[in-house]
Amino acid sequence: MNFKLKELHRRSHGNKTLLQLAMLSIASGISIGAMAADSATEIQEISVFGRGETRQVQSLNADQLTQFPAGTSPLKAIEKLPGVNFQSADPYGAYEWSTRIVVRGFNQNQMGFTLDGVPLGDMSYANHNGLHISRAIMSENIGRVSLSQGAGALATASTSNLGGTLEFSSAAPSETFGVMTNATVGSDGAQRLFLRADSGELSSGTRMFLSVANQETDKWKGSGAQDQKFVNFKLVQSIGEATVTGVYNTSDRAEIDYQDMSKEMISRLGRDWDNYGQDYARAIAAAKNKFTGGVTNQDDAYWDGAGLREDNLSYVTLDMPLQENMEWKTTAYFHDNEGQGLWGTPYVGTPGGAPLSIRTTEYEIDRSGLVSTLSFEMGAHTLSGGIWTEDNDFNQARRFYGESSSTVPSRSFQDFQRNPFFTQWEYDFTTETMQLHVRDTWQVADALRLELGFKSVEVDIKATTVVGDNKSGKINTDENFLPQAGFVYDLNERNELFGSVARNVRAFIGSATGTSPFSATQAGFNAIRNTIQPEMSTSMEMGWRFRTDVLEGVVTGYHVKFDDRLLAIQQGSAIIGNFNALANVGAVKTTGLESGVNWQLNDMITWYNSASLNLSTYEDDFMSGTTLVRTGGKTVVDSPEWMFNSELALDTETLFAKLSYKYTGERQYTYLNEGSVGSFGMVNVALGYHFGDLGALKDMTAQLDVTNLMDKDYISTVGSGGFGNSDLTGTAQTILPGAPRQMFMTVKASF
Repeated sequence: MNFKLKELHRRSHGNKTLLQLAMLSIASGISIGAMAADSATEIQEISVFGRGETRQVQSLNADQLTQFPAGTSPLKAIEKLPGVNFQSADPYGAYEWSTRIVVRGFNQNQMGFTLDGVPLGDMSYANHNGLHISRAIMSENIGRVSLSQGAGALATASTSNLGGTLEFSSAAPSETFGVMTNATVGSDGAQRLFLRADSGELSSGTRMFLSVANQETDKWKGSGAQDQKFVNFKLVQSIGEATVTGVYNTSDRAEIDYQDMSKEMISRLGRDWDNYGQDYARAIAAAKNKFTGGVTNQDDAYWDGAGLREDNLSYVTLDMPLQENMEWKTTAYFHDNEGQGLWGTPYVGTPGGAPLSIRTTEYEIDRSGLVSTLSFEMGAHTLSGGIWTEDNDFNQARRFYGESSSTVPSRSFQDFQRNPFFTQWEYDFTTETMQLHVRDTWQVADALRLELGFKSVEVDIKATTVVGDNKSGKINTDENFLPQAGFVYDLNERNELFGSVARNVRAFIGSATGTSPFSATQAGFNAIRNTIQPEMSTSMEMGWRFRTDVLEGVVTGYHVKFDDRLLAIQQGSAIIGNFNALANVGAVKTTGLESGVNWQLNDMITWYNSASLNLSTYEDDFMSGTTLVRTGGKTVVDSPEWMFNSELALDTETLFAKLSYKYTGERQYTYLNEGSVGSFGMVNVALGYHFGDLGALKDMTAQLDVTNLMDKDYISTVGSGGFGNSDLTGTAQTILPGAPRQMFMTVKASF
């Protein structure tokens, strides 16, 4: 593995304080932890550092997820793990337009996501093959989150996991009858009510739970609300030695958008600037080029914007031992979605009405699939193989809905729009996915285990034009041999070495937007369909895990080669919605170091630290039309070189508290690195008290959470309006300010 140590040293020279702090935390933890081993209790794990895994894997359990404000996305919870850059413009990390997760230079559309093994797709905002985890399940019903920073397991049901994989596991129904509830109030009128009833184990052996939740909050700036309603149901039934699990989850989400901003806009209008929202008269005037209050153009603010999503996700799993050393697990799943992305556009007026309209991008997903794995033991070998197959019918359309020229609008951005006056385009995409895998886990000796295997991926896409410019055609991704190999070597009971290498592909996607071959015109698609290559990656990593009675940690080095990077070269302003020109624009190389350590100072106090240094650079220049864009050697967008997290937690029988700090380094938002946002540090705090049993109320707990304790003024999301080549003028409308200090109070109890 080539870790380019000289380059790491050169580029880290200006960050010595941070580097020394990170390494000091590890070194001090090792030395002091070893001295304290005889006198302290067994470590209470904040995170599990994947002991025994051939890959870099870390996990958070349900107890850790509950230490955040109720309704917080589990994605925000993992930002403490090494190498994770997570950003969102809201304090919950759930506002989908702004949500971004980047791991080792790969963004979320290049990662894999599953819930109980069921594929969630690539978690893109213009969801075409799945759904966001914040809609798939309530945070209270998640039992575990596991992150593979480098490469997911061969069996992971994903065709987008060039980089890491996030696997979410739902909590099991309780073996005893009970009712759990929590109620939250907070800043900006935040309200959340959660209720869950567990049946306990019935005489038939059945266990199940039903939970509902309703969450409402106003935006922290501007007007409008972000609301969500949930229902989760899970049933577990034993049939002999087999177990059948059934799940049904539904979500209805409506979130009013924040306005994408630029540096120039923030300077001129302030970070609290937003869309016109309820000031419909001002939106009408602006559509006529009559501006007030510092506004100079139609893109400074729009009438409003919103994202609407309704999802139903269900699956049934059969987990059955076939004989003593053989096990078969199969999951059948179904998912349907209706979604609309709304924008009050001043560029298209209503015929005979207002000089504006509501433009939508509309989504309908109907997908079903099967994930099946068979494993058996043969002496020192554990052999496994499996299949994942999915049929996905996706309809995508661009429509416009009219408004009257009166002073009061007749349409709400929190409702699905009906009766358009114009359909600009509509396409049907049929995507058929087949993935096979084979793996051999070989216990070579007591101290050495090897894992060898490969997967095969085939994705066939057919596009059919319903309305608009022709985009009909077929394209496929066919990779028959994607190998993966890894090892774990036990130095002793408390130290192990691990390493892995994996080859992965990101299949083409069936969509009229994003990095899809169908985002081009018909002529553009015809020109590239036989020459365009899917994105590929080769990930290598090697690390050391260590553990004492009071300390656990990991140090990992990695190198990634990413080939055939696809770039949807934007044609005009992002908000206008012109079709893209898709092209392979070369390679990306990434080298880095990650470390994490968790130290149990005593029976009550735990100190967790993680640090990462990531060097992701473009290797090639590319052509944009007739212009040569010199990106070779430039830093990959939205990939901070430095990140550091420190968390001090107190937990007694009655009192618990957590103080956390996250440092995020400078991030680029242009390919030529001519536009960036500065580094920032964020402090969050939580304080709670266990009251115990109070009459009929059991396990009564109150918790206060304060996010952005120091009221830091910072930029959260970059690239919300896409990434451009340059922004020397600071006018690229593609950044979102982060939320100011927010406070939330939650009361929890069971019956």
